[in-house]
Amino acid sequence: MNREATDLAGVRHVTYETLGSTNAEALARARAGEGGPLWITTRTQLAGRGRRGSAWVSEPGNLYATLLLTEPSPKDLAPQLAFVTALAVHDAVAECAPQLGPMLSVKWPNDLLLGGKKLAGILIEGESDPRFAVAIGIGVNCAHHPADTRYPATDLAAAGAIVAPGHLAGVLSAAMQRRLAQWQRGERFASIRTDWLKRAANLGRDIQVRLPERELTGRFEGVDELGRLLLQGPSGPTVVTAGEVFGLGAS
Repeated sequence: MNREATDLAGVRHVTYETLGSTNAEALARARAGEGGPLWITTRTQLAGRGRRGSAWVSEPGNLYATLLLTEPSPKDLAPQLAFVTALAVHDAVAECAPQLGPMLSVKWPNDLLLGGKKLAGILIEGESDPRFAVAIGIGVNCAHHPADTRYPATDLAAAGAIVAPGHLAGVLSAAMQRRLAQWQRGERFASIRTDWLKRAANLGRDIQVRLPERELTGRFEGVDELGRLLLQGPSGPTVVTAGEVFGLGAS
């Protein structure tokens, strides 16, 4: 069952008790001709997923949300939404749990860390028919987190912050509107990149980047105007388009 819920900071919102995937639901609605902006949330996901098709554990108590946007930008700029969203999630968590603000950081390209452990993940997906639509999937560990993950995880409750998913969703919706407005005016990505780098985990430190076919190690120098990771390795600079980042020291 689903129902129209209270608007999230003025944006239409549909909520479910149980859903396979909020991203899949958003894209199905887009294929059927429904336009954004539209928030879709669910108490439990049965088929949540992360990047590269990895499963996303979706027990009740955490935030599972997708923002559907219709033609938010030219298609080639849509990957920048990962950085826009990471900033919005950072803003929202810092507002809901201000005592944890100094412990928050963003990990390239689309995770939020708390004390160096993964607190939230973002999955951007898009489709072009009947018109360009983007589903921005966001999962935030409010009450619990998975164990034995490749990258250590945590949750807000474990850090001493009790934040209800519904409250966080409202704060996040407002933060997304602010960050989208910032991105869509002026130079688009320039100011977003500046703000993202101020919160970046391991900037200026040695990191490991795992690619499907190999691993790279070097100093994390920043991101370029396309959002690609800049790595200074033993044999020179490398530009990384996609990969999984791990810190070699404290984050």
